[in-house]
Amino acid sequence: MNPRRKKRLTLAVALVFGLGATIGLMLYALSQNMDLFYTPTELVQGKPDGTKPEVGQRLRIGGMVVEGSVKRDPQSLIVKFDVADVGPAVTITYNGILPDLFREGQGIVAQGVLVNPTTIEAHEVLAKHDEEYMPPEVAEAMKKTHEPLQYSDEQKQGSVQ
Repeated sequence: MNPRRKKRLTLAVALVFGLGATIGLMLYALSQNMDLFYTPTELVQGKPDGTKPEVGQRLRIGGMVVEGSVKRDPQSLIVKFDVADVGPAVTITYNGILPDLFREGQGIVAQGVLVNPTTIEAHEVLAKHDEEYMPPEVAEAMKKTHEPLQYSDEQKQGSVQ
């Protein structure tokens, strides 16, 4: 093989290897930042395809805040509350200031880490912005696996303060 051809072949192999390594590292980084969405029922019982999250996994969960479940620590910003759809409730622990629209009976989406099969330590809590809005993931999941929630007139009116 002449030196010129050898140099071209080495350059082509190095280019293909570098491109492959770059794509591999990008895919690895993206998989580390992926948050999978679950409803409380799917979190406890598993998704229809049988997948369940593992302890320590990052995830998003959406549902309705259970009436009477919000407990605030008077010494800190730690708040614990339950979220449910039509199945079992899941406890969410959040250390921070909750959104202004957060209240019992409201739909929320929380992002965090699974601490145990029914507890999530959230780093972000998002509340819906009006009575008719439901996050798309929650609406889609509830449409597929659950009967629709029935809201009372009081819930539709919201809290009056």
